[in-house]
This record gives sequence, C-alpha cells and structure tokens, in this order.
Amino acid sequence: MKAAILNGLNDLEYQDIPEPEPVGENPVLVRVGAVGVCGSDVLRYGHGKAYHYPLVLGHEFSAIVEEAPADSGLKPGDRAAVFPLLHQHGDPMSEIGEHALGTGYDYFGSRRHGAMSERMWVPAKSIFRVPDHTPLTHAAMVEPAGVALHAMLKLDIPTHATALVIGAGPIGALAAQWLRILGCSRVLVADIDDRKLEIMSGLGFETLDAKTGNTADLARTATEGWGPQITVEATGNPKALVQAIDAASVQGQVVLLGDLSGDLQLAKAEVSSLLRRELRLYGTWNAKVTPKGHSEWDMVIAHLGKDLKVEELISHVRPLNEAPGLFRQLTDRSIWYNKVLFAVSEEAQREVLSR
Repeated sequence: MKAAILNGLNDLEYQDIPEPEPVGENPVLVRVGAVGVCGSDVLRYGHGKAYHYPLVLGHEFSAIVEEAPADSGLKPGDRAAVFPLLHQHGDPMSEIGEHALGTGYDYFGSRRHGAMSERMWVPAKSIFRVPDHTPLTHAAMVEPAGVALHAMLKLDIPTHATALVIGAGPIGALAAQWLRILGCSRVLVADIDDRKLEIMSGLGFETLDAKTGNTADLARTATEGWGPQITVEATGNPKALVQAIDAASVQGQVVLLGDLSGDLQLAKAEVSSLLRRELRLYGTWNAKVTPKGHSEWDMVIAHLGKDLKVEELISHVRPLNEAPGLFRQLTDRSIWYNKVLFAVSEEAQREVLSR
C-alpha cells in the first residue's frame, strides 16, 4: 500500500510499504479517510523530533471501516474518528479511564506508524463512529477538537465570564469555540496573523491584533481594566504564557494549552502578582475517551457541524502523494497555512471536489 513515510530528517517519501498488521483488542481494518497535520508532525519532519525512523506520521484522522469483528458493533462502510493513543493494560491511570495520563502507552503517528497511509488496523475501542453525512475531513478534526475540549473542561466558568485566547491557530480557534459553547459570554482572541484574526472575526469572536501592543494590555483595555476571568495560551510561545498570566483578573484561571517552544522565566514581581491575585494555572494533555458514549470525544462529535465549526479552519486539503512537497513548505513557512489535511480515501477526495 502507499504511505508518506518519514525516512529521516526532512526526508519524507510517498512510497509503497508493507500492509499493516493487526494491533490491540478486537482489531478493525480501516481505510484512512483524511488525516490532519499537527504541529508535532512538522517538528518530527523538520526538527528531528521523531522517536525513530522510518515513521509514518499522522495521528489526527478519520477512517472508513473495512473489516470488523462480528461482536464489535461495527460494519463495513461505517465512518469514524480514531483515537490515536493505545493505552497499556494494567497501568493504574488507564484502569480508571485516564489513558493519556498512563505510562508506557503507544501512539499512532508518533511511536508507531500512523495514518498518512492507505490502511490501518486499529482497536475497536479506539473507533468513534460519526454520522454518515459527516465529511471525512471534518471527522479528522475530532482529535484536535477533543484536545481543546479537554482543556476547557478543566475550568470553572463563572457567570457572565470573559475569556481571552492567545493564538488563533486551529487549537486556539477550537478552544475559543468551546469556551463560547460552555457558557462564556465574551471570548477575545489575540494573534499577530491578520488572516487568522479575520477567520475568528467571521466566526463571531472579538479579536485583538497583538501586533499593535502587549496582549495583556489590550485585554485589560477591552475589559475596562479588570482583565479576563479566563486566559488560554495556545501558541507555544513562552512570552505568550507570561502575557496570559499577566492579563488574568483577580482569581482568574490560566490554561497552558500550547506546548512551549522554549524555557519560561517569570520575574519575582510576576510571581508575586500571580500569588496575590490567587490565580489558578492548569496544565492539560490530550483528551479523555471514557466512558465510551459519554466521553469528551462523544461530545465533540455531537457538536461537530452544529455550533462547533471546523470547515473555516481548514486552509489546505491535498492528496497524500503531495505530502513530501507540502511538508517542505510547512517547515520553511514558504506558504501561509492554518489547518492542513490530506484526503486519502477516494470518498474523501470526492467530497473535497464536490464542495
């Protein structure tokens, strides 16, 4: 079968690889529908962050069931989003349903071959069915939407709350939407990218142009000096996290959603201010997919295409054979992009052409 396989640093090739082998309990053979490019994929490609070579990237993906065990509740043709983390049985955190907090887990597209390929075997429990009418490119957005939801569910959202999201990329855009869905009366979104700010404005958000000044100052001005009760850092820039902390109101809540690209230094005065304002700082990682049927991923699927918009965030959808050239462009930033996906299956490719 064909796959885009990372053979080394900056060395991605679209080529034939052996057919996949079954993995996990009640393995299901699926055809990959669409697969998204995460920032971590770009780091593995162009910055030496891969666990090993060769590696098929891709952990944000949708799929179409090809073969399934009779007792799985699945049938050929079912559309799904696939949870990429393979938890370790017997791990104490996995035993209580906190798979992402366990140790020794495996991961599609990271520790083992992922979804930038035509076919995969995945455990039946990892499959989350989506409605038949859901575009496969949209279903591939369930994974990042679940990451954003997991983070926002950590918050205690006050009555008539104002929130600030720093970073209007896909994760920040999804976090902003979840804050609105979960009850924030007002959500501000800050970025330096005019096109991303335009997208967020089109989705009905108030935007702050971070090129015009310090984001914390802009947020305080927008809130008559009070500062937002909730701030979210979604860029991975250490300076943005300092701004998120600085912007928060008294007894505010700060969510660290971006994976920081460098070390963070807080001055003594900043730490003192954090203490005196009694801020709460939340770390967050991945998403929770238990209990099945009532999990964060089930919530994502219930809102997808309704009050959770993903189409507006997708900047590129390409066939998988264009992955080598496109990854070069993403790494050297020779093109503007927001969310990039590859339409792998014929069904996904037809859907893209029909839009």
